[in-house]
Amino acid sequence: MKLTIVRDEFLKGLSIASRAVASKSAIPVLNNLKIELNETGLFITGSNNDLTVQTMVPYNRDGKEIIRNYKEGATLINAKIITEIARRIDSLEITIDVIDSTIAIISDNRSEFKLNCIRAEEYPEVELRGSGTSLVFQNIEFTTLVNQTAFAASQKEQRPILTALNLEAGGGKLVATATDSARMARKTIDIDPGVSFVTNIPAKMMVEVVHLAENAPTIELIVSDKKAISSFGLTTIATRLLSGEYPNTKNIVPKALLYVLEVNAQDTIKAINRASLLSIERENVVNLSMSKNGVEISSKSSQIGSASEKIDVFKYEGGDLEVGFNNEFVLSAIRALGSTDVTIAFVGEMKPFVVRNDLDDSVIQVITPVRIF
Repeated sequence: MKLTIVRDEFLKGLSIASRAVASKSAIPVLNNLKIELNETGLFITGSNNDLTVQTMVPYNRDGKEIIRNYKEGATLINAKIITEIARRIDSLEITIDVIDSTIAIISDNRSEFKLNCIRAEEYPEVELRGSGTSLVFQNIEFTTLVNQTAFAASQKEQRPILTALNLEAGGGKLVATATDSARMARKTIDIDPGVSFVTNIPAKMMVEVVHLAENAPTIELIVSDKKAISSFGLTTIATRLLSGEYPNTKNIVPKALLYVLEVNAQDTIKAINRASLLSIERENVVNLSMSKNGVEISSKSSQIGSASEKIDVFKYEGGDLEVGFNNEFVLSAIRALGSTDVTIAFVGEMKPFVVRNDLDDSVIQVITPVRIF
């Protein structure tokens, strides 16, 4: 394989594919990127065995030549090293010349690197052509769906199913749900009435799609029994689905809400951020005190002191109530709504409470409070 390629285009492709490569893989060959040049373009593939990202650099884009002086072929090169070389080379083009499938010479008109490489046949077989149920989203629709839910998925691997974004399609609706057992986020959008499936996709994969598909007009998601494949522009991402039964969250949202607080979102975010400065002893727990006379957010530390914030502009219905909560959970929920005002509604001191935007009933957040001592 041999080619001369525009450096910025090459670096962009390497950076995209490298996002699937683990810092240190248990399967040594997966520390490499597969770089393959064929009649279509330069395909760059990275994988950690659960998540695979492949992107293509075309020969030409918008009438500009990107790849020239080429000979088709394929090789495996260490992902971190090749990406850093492309980042640090200071020229408009980079030349890659693979000799006897064992040495890759990376050069420009000043620098030259000789890297050990591996035969492309050593790379695990990856199937990136999807067969299954397909949904095509507008970018803003997909991005909103993920941003309003995926943050609530668990970051811990003790219960892998909780790291998923649960998608349930049917009856012309797609319901996305994420929970780490202490909070839940749910978003509902309209889809083709003929589409029906239930699946558990790693939330990290969905977030990765949002990150990489920033400039793509549409995003396709294909779901089969064992994997999910997302395609946008010249990039494809595939992931294994998470096995197991997702927790039943259908009845989690409380119905009889006796205490209802309406506040400005940004004012509340700032107040919680300031009050939580002294919540270090109890894992970001702050107290919210509400009455018809006022609303106050506070925290205290036996070693440092206490802090309190009054919210001046609010609307409150209900009796006096004091609730403790993880400030990061509430901050994430408010930010995810993306609204000017938010409603926080309660059943009681120790019952799950709701964070919502009254102007958008397609999304709802539920958070478990923390006992106040």
